[in-house]
Amino acid sequence: MLQTIYRILIELTNGRVTSEALKRFAQSRWSRPFISPFSRFYNINIGEIEGDLLQFATLHDLFTRRLKAGMRIVNDESHTVTSPVDGVLEDIGEITEEKHIVVKGKEYSIEEMLGDHEILQKYLGGTYMVLYLSPSHYHRIHAPVTGIVTKRWVLGQKSYPVNKLGMKYGRAPLSKNYRVLTEINHGNGHIAVVKVGAMFVNTIILTDESDGLEKGKEIAYFSFGSTVVLLYEKNTFTAVSERRMPSEVRVGEVLGYLKREQELNGKNGQSDGERYE
Repeated sequence: MLQTIYRILIELTNGRVTSEALKRFAQSRWSRPFISPFSRFYNINIGEIEGDLLQFATLHDLFTRRLKAGMRIVNDESHTVTSPVDGVLEDIGEITEEKHIVVKGKEYSIEEMLGDHEILQKYLGGTYMVLYLSPSHYHRIHAPVTGIVTKRWVLGQKSYPVNKLGMKYGRAPLSKNYRVLTEINHGNGHIAVVKVGAMFVNTIILTDESDGLEKGKEIAYFSFGSTVVLLYEKNTFTAVSERRMPSEVRVGEVLGYLKREQELNGKNGQSDGERYE
C-alpha cells in the first residue's frame, strides 16, 4: 500500500511542467536568497569551494560548483580505479548471468539499464558499484580510469528519486531513469559509467566529449543529487575488500584494482582473483 501511494505521488509531481518550473527557479536570480540557507542546511564545506558563496548568482551555480585546486587527490597508479564522484558507496556486487543486479534487496535489469544487447554481454558475470550523491555533495563527475571512449549514449526520459525511499519504493530508478552512459576501454577491459538523473532537475551535462579520457579529469556534472553506477567487465576488476557499506567516498579515492594482462591470460601462476600492487 505504501509503495502504491508513494508511486502515485511521484507520478503526480514529476511531470514535465513541475520539473521545468523547478529547473527554471534553480537557474533564476530568485533562487539566490536560498544559497546560504541551503549550504548551512546541508553542511556544505564552503572552505573547499573555488571562490565563495557570494559569487553564485543562482542555486544551480552552487549545485554545479567547482573545488579549489588540490582539494581532491587522485591516485595515479595505472592499475587503480578511482571514485568518479564525492558520494556514498551504497552497494557492490555481481552482475548475474541472468542480466540483473540486486541493490538493497531490489532487482534491476542491466539489460534495460544499458539498452544495448551487444554491450551487455561483456558485463555479465562482472561487478557493479552504486554511488549515490545527495544534494550536499560536490556534483561534478570525473573519469575513474584512463582510457578510450568506445561509446556514449543517452536513454530514458523521466527521472524518479534515487534516495532511500526512491530505491525502496520506486520503479527501478537505476534502470529506468534518464541516464547518460559512457563506456571506456582501459586497455585490459571495459568500464561503463552510468550517470543516472535525479527527480525534477533532470540534467546531466558532459564537459569532456573527447575520445581519450585521463583518470581524475572532469567529464560531466549533475544539476542536483543523483547516482553513478559503475559496471566492470567480467574478470577485469577486484574491489577494495576491506570497505564497509554504505561508506563515504571522494573523487580520486581508490575503489579497486584492474587486473594485469598476465592475470587475464593466466600467466605467472597467478589466479584471476589476485590484484597487484
